Amino acid sequence: DKVPGGSSGGSAAAVAAKLAPVSTGTDTGGSIRQPAALCGVTGLKPTYGRISRFGMIAFASSLDQAGTFTSSAEDAAKLLQVMAGFDERDSTSIDKPVPDYSATLNDSVAGLKIGLPKQYFDPGLDPLMAEKIEQALDAYKKMGASIIDIDLPHTDQSIPVYYVVAPAECSSNLSRFDGVRYGYRCQQPKDLDDLYKRSRSEGFGEEVKRRIMIGAYTLSAGYYDAYYIKAQKLRRLISEDFKQAFSKVDVIMGPVTPTTAFNIGEKLDDPVSMYLSDIYTIAVNLAGLPGLSIPAGFIDDMPMGLQLIGNYFEEGKLLNIAHQYQQVTDFHRQTPNL
Repeated sequence: DKVPGGSSGGSAAAVAAKLAPVSTGTDTGGSIRQPAALCGVTGLKPTYGRISRFGMIAFASSLDQAGTFTSSAEDAAKLLQVMAGFDERDSTSIDKPVPDYSATLNDSVAGLKIGLPKQYFDPGLDPLMAEKIEQALDAYKKMGASIIDIDLPHTDQSIPVYYVVAPAECSSNLSRFDGVRYGYRCQQPKDLDDLYKRSRSEGFGEEVKRRIMIGAYTLSAGYYDAYYIKAQKLRRLISEDFKQAFSKVDVIMGPVTPTTAFNIGEKLDDPVSMYLSDIYTIAVNLAGLPGLSIPAGFIDDMPMGLQLIGNYFEEGKLLNIAHQYQQVTDFHRQTPNL
């Protein structure tokens, strides 16, 4: 009766249901971390460019990143080891050595400085979710970590920025799916114009159409400067917020989603409400940082996740921090009592 999270929810559900030991997904605004949190598995979105995007259908090219779903941080380290690396077929792939992610899993987290953004604990967060996050932080304190309050002042702007930048790139990327070269093709078109219109109207779902329309609008003459350019400027400020934070802390922690999984169809008539559920994940994509969701307990028998955000190319540190938590808890081995 509940959503598995989007848009890589199938991959997360497959691992949660033990249909597969691992799976892959793509994260543009939280689409690995959110399903991982809602399904109770470990979901990793690496640094932008760490894993090749070759072969993926591009939605928003400057945000899309391939990643992993696993039962544990240890499995994530093993899977990332073989997926990470430079790919000459992907112009956004980073030519940077791949460390041995498994080698540092057992490093102590004593002395770790954890950043806690005040913006992540706003009234929109379920109080029970906040309580579970506090319990996870207490576990880290017992392991010798310290908690430092930090400020990410442009967090509230991340959703409007994302929903200008992502649809703009989406409208451009998905223009290739015209019924001629790629994707779905309508049956018995009358002419070329009919082929284009029906292939796209029949082949795309409502949410995809909505984003294409928004993107085409924001890129149109007269609105490009007012929306797209302003969004890109704000995106830079969001990145700077993280840069300032990582000058004081080693990792940032907080919730992945404001609530646990909601009912299927519950937010179909209110897409804006659905967009707001990405408030804690979107900024990570805008900045290109690595993010990780790990199981941190249950609320009314529904899984919830703890989000770890690291500095660029510090996936090894995130996996180490997550693995140490999974040594003192067993949430990643539990399943909902439904």
